[in-house]
This record gives sequence, structure tokens and C-alpha cells, in this order.
Amino acid sequence: MEPRIQYARTSDGVTIAYTVHGGGPPMIWLPPVPFSNVVAQWQIPLLRSAYEGLGQHLRVVLYDGRGTGQSQREVEDLGLGAMKRDLEAVVTAAGLGRFALFGYYHSCLLAVAYAAAHASQITRLILFGGAARGWDAMAPAETQALLTLIERDWDLFTDAAAHAWLGWSAGETGRLMAEAFRTAATPAMARSMLRIARDTDVSNDLARIQAPALVLHRQGERQIPVEVSRQLAAALPNGRLLQLPGSTATLFVEDLGGDVKVLVDFLTDGATALPGPSARLPASDTLTPREVQVLRLVAGGETNAEVAHRLGLSIHTVERHLANLYPKIGARGRSDATAYAIRRGLV
Repeated sequence: MEPRIQYARTSDGVTIAYTVHGGGPPMIWLPPVPFSNVVAQWQIPLLRSAYEGLGQHLRVVLYDGRGTGQSQREVEDLGLGAMKRDLEAVVTAAGLGRFALFGYYHSCLLAVAYAAAHASQITRLILFGGAARGWDAMAPAETQALLTLIERDWDLFTDAAAHAWLGWSAGETGRLMAEAFRTAATPAMARSMLRIARDTDVSNDLARIQAPALVLHRQGERQIPVEVSRQLAAALPNGRLLQLPGSTATLFVEDLGGDVKVLVDFLTDGATALPGPSARLPASDTLTPREVQVLRLVAGGETNAEVAHRLGLSIHTVERHLANLYPKIGARGRSDATAYAIRRGLV
């Protein structure tokens, strides 16, 4: 059953729509600018399953930011300060004390800024698909090409964003996601939001965040390079990077249960699939020291050429090491090897 839509009022008089469901430690899932559309998102079976899975362990708060979804659509102020007011209104209306924040794509900027300004209020922080500088998350050529479609063809842009960029299927689920994007905001509003996100920089806020932070990465270089996520995690005082197996630029599509578990484990007891540096699990006894080195770098997102350069090897030698180690760990390719390395604490 879908939770009922409730409404909060910001300090500057904007109406914000939000939902609350589940039970457990509270978590606010920040709206994915500019595509927040909570009502439509609940109609998508895969997202509904994700929400319900999280709600079995967490009190989940979702809301539409100003200018999107069921929130007030006609607004002028779309800056970071305005987004903070939206969040503050939802926190007050939902009666939250201390809570976790989940930033998704451009809402990572808001998550960082809010967590820095309200350090004692935030229990944990999860960031996916974003950066401390908006431009870093938007710089790849494919992203820039996609953004040009906003001006030319809104329907084509939302279809491309859902399917080609984020990796949703071309079936009914993908159609529903594209429709959710299409009706989330007007083209003019989306264009303004993305321009503001592009020019926003919250790098100076990172050092003030006290909460344990988990940066998740599952994008190819054509979306957000792993180095962007790595730098973000490194700049957070209590941050760490977790690279998830797979290549789609979204959560829950490739491994619904696994992705839900990662979030729940971290938000309920601080666990992740990675043990701490002082408690790393040993790799398989059958791997040679060199194979372990290669595996670590591959799992860290480096290409064969980059591994070869770093270790002073030829690309052919790196390929031979991979061919030898894959059967030893039961991996069919890089994704399986990355999952193995994560479980073993090698990255």
C-alpha cells in the first residue's frame, strides 16, 4: 500500500509534498534533481520493491523538491539555500530528530551542505552518483550531449535519460520511469535546476561533516568516473568508497536485494560489505601476491592498461594474470572479480 501524501510548508511559503513509510532508524532519501516524482515513482514495481525493502528496516522519508512532482511547481528560487529550506520543512513536519541522509545524483550537493550545517543532527550519510562540485558529475561528454536535448526535445531527453544514461530497460518498467521523468518538472524548470547544480560547489563543507559516510559507485566512465567518487570519499573525514558490481548508472536495477542490503546494513549498524582497514579478510590462498595486486586495481576501476602502467607490466601480462585468477575465484569477468574483491576487503 502506498503511503499517503503529506505536505510541509517552507519558511519562504513553498508547499512540499512528502511521504513516510516503514519503521526503524529514520532516513531521508533526497529528491533526485530535477526528476523527483514520488507518486509516479511508487507506481514503478522495481522502485516500489526498493522502497518497501528499505521500509522493513528503516523509517523512509521521500519528498519532491520545489518545482517538481507533487510539490509547488511555480517557484522562482531554486538555489541551494532554497533546497535546504525544503529539507528543513520536511524534517519539522515529519517530526524527525536525528536521521540519516541519502543523496542521489545532484541531491548529493544538498546532502553535503545540510550535513555540514547540521552535523549533530545527521547519523549517517550515503551518497550515490554525485560530487562536491556539480560540474564534476556533469562533465563527461555523454552527459553533456544528453543535456543538449533539453532545449531541443523534452520527450527524447527524458527517454534517453531513463534508458540510455541510467540503464532502465526498454520494457514497461523503463517506460514508466521515462514517464515519471517527463512529468516530474517542466523543461524550463529542469534546465534551471541543472544549471544551478552545475555551478554549485560544496567542497569546503566536506571537512565539517562528522557522520560516517558511504560513497557508492556503479557507473561507467561515460557517466561518472570512479575517480570522482573516490575523491569525494577521500575528502569526507569519516568517508569510504564502495564500488558495487555492475555498470548501470543507478541503484536497484541490477541487484535489487543486494543494493537494499548495502543501504540497510550501513544505516542500521554501520556495516558495509567492506571490513575496516584493520580487519581485512585474506584473499584466497590460491592467489599469488601479484594476482592480488592486479585484482585490487581491477576492482578499483582501473583498465588493463592502467594496471599495467601502475605495476610496470605489459598489458599482455596483466591479461594473463586475469585469465589465471578468474577461475581461482569463480569469476566470469570483471564484475564478478570486483564483487569478490569487495567481499574480501581488498578495495
